[in-house]
Amino acid sequence: MQIELIETFLDLCETRSFNRTAERLGITQSSVSGRVQALEAATGVRLFNRSRAGTDLSAEGVRFEPHARALRHQWRETLRQVQAGDRPALRLGVQNDLAAAHIGELLAGFRKGLPQASFYVEPDYSNQMSMDVLSGNLDFALLYSPKPHPDLHFASIGTMVYRMISTEATTRAQVTEDRYIMTHFSTAYEVTHRQLLPELAQAPLSLGQSAPVESLLLTLGGTGYVLSDAADRLLATGRCHSVADAPELTQPVYAAVHVRNRISKTHRRMTRIAARVFGRKSTSLSEGDIPEHGPEEPL
Repeated sequence: MQIELIETFLDLCETRSFNRTAERLGITQSSVSGRVQALEAATGVRLFNRSRAGTDLSAEGVRFEPHARALRHQWRETLRQVQAGDRPALRLGVQNDLAAAHIGELLAGFRKGLPQASFYVEPDYSNQMSMDVLSGNLDFALLYSPKPHPDLHFASIGTMVYRMISTEATTRAQVTEDRYIMTHFSTAYEVTHRQLLPELAQAPLSLGQSAPVESLLLTLGGTGYVLSDAADRLLATGRCHSVADAPELTQPVYAAVHVRNRISKTHRRMTRIAARVFGRKSTSLSEGDIPEHGPEEPL
């Protein structure tokens, strides 16, 4: 199957306009129609319903879309592997907050420790990264919430620290729920937060990453938890204060690999490098050691 057919289908899923897709792909509208017809002939189903009101996915098109995205991903991954030649290509997943705070340090360590390798890095959430390591779409992941599975291996490599910062409060008693930004960095973090700060559990605004909290504190004001280095940046502006009696909240960091790569020299070296960045000698976990929490993030 020609990859151009898949690319055209997926672009049309976004634009719902043959004219717009033709403009975006730099081809004629008749070429778009021809590609769609060829794909429909190959699949044996009608993928789009066309009318004067516009273009919409058919029921079969809706079912086909995730498979088309998977086909495009596999094609790009195949090209990446083939074009890498003798240089091993490693696909890494990194928890969003870890990527925002430590991507430079991590990649510097990986490139120094594995000078012959090339890297593709994709920030994501723990649930998706666990599934991607399991399926082989990721070679290595750094995440907050291990998802237990017989074919996944996890190692504890460090801890991130979150601190409560405010533009208006200096003590916990001054923090009001309506001016508080609730954070959901992981299920384990959220459970600890609700245990230690139950009075703030129903805040009307909640976020799943530290960087947006940092931005909101500077633009809208209020109170929230951010990573320790982000807290230092906010305090340096002179516009924010530490909430002195608020507890620090910690979040363990884990390295994840497929169990078949557990003793791979490359994967073990990457785990050691990541452990140096996050300040802990890596410790392997058995399935019984993994925290029993469900999926924590939206996919």
